[in-house]
Amino acid sequence: MTVNNAVATRISALLKEKNISQYRLEQDSGIQHGSMQCIMNGRNKTITLSTLMMIAKGLNMTVIEFLDDKIFDLDNLEIE
Repeated sequence: MTVNNAVATRISALLKEKNISQYRLEQDSGIQHGSMQCIMNGRNKTITLSTLMMIAKGLNMTVIEFLDDKIFDLDNLEIE
């Protein structure tokens, strides 16, 4: 799994867990809809730290909390 796919999967899980919509996350994080769609649909091949920070902020969590999931274990990721 690529890092971007892991981020998209983690976002989806957190949206369900927190019972919020992708639209609400876009509004709370300041990320434009098109950019979020690229992340969620796998069209974005790289994700920047600043984007990850904005997503975490929109989810009311720290980047460390966002990344604290087994999906981000190095054994699970394809690092390019």
